[in-house]
Amino acid sequence: MTDLNTFLQALDPAAPLAERHVWLMQFTDWLRGDRSSAQSTSDRLLTFIEMLDAQPELAARFRHWWRVLDEQVDTSILLADFGFAARSAFFSELADRIGNRLLPKTPETTDAAQLFDQVLSDPSDASWIEHIDARTLRRLAHWLSISSEQTTLTRWQEELLQALQYCGSQIRAAGLSAELRKRMDAQTRQAEPFHGLATDVEALCRLYAAQGQTSEAVLAAAADLKIRLEACRSATQSVYLHLEDNGISIDLVFVMRQMRLRLLRMRELLDCLMSEKPEKATVYLIIRLLERGKERRSITSLFSSTTSLLAAKMAERSAETGEHYITRNTQEYKTMLKQAAGGGAVTALTTWAKFALGSLGLVAFWGGFAAGLMYAASFVLIQLMHWTLATKQPAATAPAMAAKLRDIKNDDAVEAFTDEVSHLIRSQVAAVVGNVGLVAPVVILISAALYLQSGLAMISAQEAREVLGKLHLLHPSTLLFAAFTGVLLFLSSLVAGWAENWFVLNRLDSAIRYNPRIQGNLGSARALRWAGFMRRNISGFAGNISLGLMLGIVPVLAAFFGIGLDVRHVTLSMGQLSAALAALAFEQGLSIFREASIWWCLLAIPMIGLANLSVSFFLAFQLASRAHVLTHGDRKHLRQSLWRRLRQQPASFFLPRT
Repeated sequence: MTDLNTFLQALDPAAPLAERHVWLMQFTDWLRGDRSSAQSTSDRLLTFIEMLDAQPELAARFRHWWRVLDEQVDTSILLADFGFAARSAFFSELADRIGNRLLPKTPETTDAAQLFDQVLSDPSDASWIEHIDARTLRRLAHWLSISSEQTTLTRWQEELLQALQYCGSQIRAAGLSAELRKRMDAQTRQAEPFHGLATDVEALCRLYAAQGQTSEAVLAAAADLKIRLEACRSATQSVYLHLEDNGISIDLVFVMRQMRLRLLRMRELLDCLMSEKPEKATVYLIIRLLERGKERRSITSLFSSTTSLLAAKMAERSAETGEHYITRNTQEYKTMLKQAAGGGAVTALTTWAKFALGSLGLVAFWGGFAAGLMYAASFVLIQLMHWTLATKQPAATAPAMAAKLRDIKNDDAVEAFTDEVSHLIRSQVAAVVGNVGLVAPVVILISAALYLQSGLAMISAQEAREVLGKLHLLHPSTLLFAAFTGVLLFLSSLVAGWAENWFVLNRLDSAIRYNPRIQGNLGSARALRWAGFMRRNISGFAGNISLGLMLGIVPVLAAFFGIGLDVRHVTLSMGQLSAALAALAFEQGLSIFREASIWWCLLAIPMIGLANLSVSFFLAFQLASRAHVLTHGDRKHLRQSLWRRLRQQPASFFLPRT
């Protein structure tokens, strides 16, 4: 008790601003104690209140100190704006949060939000505040309550009313902005829900100040305001439906989320103002402020909350594409083999071009850039010919799989999902077999033709040995680089989803089709064909070009920073291995197949393919699953169904049943 008395002697209403705020931080830290339990903190608070009751001089000094604090900081801004973004755009807010994490904060501030964030920043604060019992709350409210000099209201009630007005003006301004209005449906826009918000808030505040909390007019005004807030919420929801149909902007999603949170804050302020138990309502409001403050400090939360809708839309768009890569019967399985064989043939030419570029002796960056362009051109050619590159499939098919999880609460839905998994794995096997099955003979034929014409194979024997060393299964980096390639495959799918969303968001297909200048150059019929062509292929172009450039440039950039990363793509690796085997066979004959290293490299090919496919599929499936909430029980049910299918019908994962 002596320590507390000594501590309270430092309570000085006339102290400088910073010193008074530091005292408040120290006092709050004393309340927390060792943070062993919320009850111990409540006991400390009760001890402090009893000292105020027992020591009139201390109580008077504390009241004076509290009034000075209330006069110098604007609590209404804290109530209305705390936890919300200071910026109206995603990347500006990101920079602001990074700055707040890195820069030290000063207690010399009149910003109530900054002071609140420094005083109640401990993770345990919400717990002990919620634990305070009703009697202690009433006794604390007695010492903290300040009468207004101008009205019959308390200062707390005045601040709540001011916060309602401030928060309402923010919502009205956002709701009337052009970027939101043009995305609302016509019926909602004509209802003008945001226009009357300021009037409703002003009416409530005026009546509350004149008649008090319990008058019928105030209760009716509060009910009208709640109806208005619900109308504003519905208008906000209509904008989300527009985004679903017409593409998603990260900045717009960010603004919309801020709008929803401000609407929720107005409901919380209104509930606190009208509550019959103001102490408990105030505690709830403070806890909500603490939660918002914690989220406001989190960079991860910013990314998660703002990009979740974009991730869902990218997953849906990829799911539409991914359906084309899943085979469900014998005819589709044969078609996949043929398409994959075509992709393998093009990759054989790509392998030849890659070794030819290597012989030019370009510097590292330009060599990687040239290789990236060559890969991109090869992948685009495969796309335009409607052929298949096996490793491009998982990032597209994973969202299609996740789409099946929307209704996973019954046995039929689980069985349907299990069927899709078997179809998918079988499709991947067909694609890899088709790619690898043709890339090897075509590379050997090209190498043989070169050897017959010039006496030189596609690569020299020394280069062939280097290839064998890189592709050896026991080489420590072989599977690591294959997994890294899977990450690049996933990233290319993100680029593809973003590009299609951007294309739709900006209505470029409509622009190509109807723009007078474009129609003048192409003609109406050709403009229509180009609009449809770009709409169908923009995602593939973006994904294939980005993948090609990443395969060529990322290893070079990593080497610049001293990071030894390389790519191991199953089809390209098989092409390189085939070129190496051909070169060694022309020089040494078929005796090379007695070397163990040859077989280790051949064994590495399916393992590289497995790493490529599994990593890219896992990452894409995780992204797509963000749009579908699965419980632990749901996941367990899915795993059990998959294992049961694998035990009972293992062949269904490799060969079509019909």
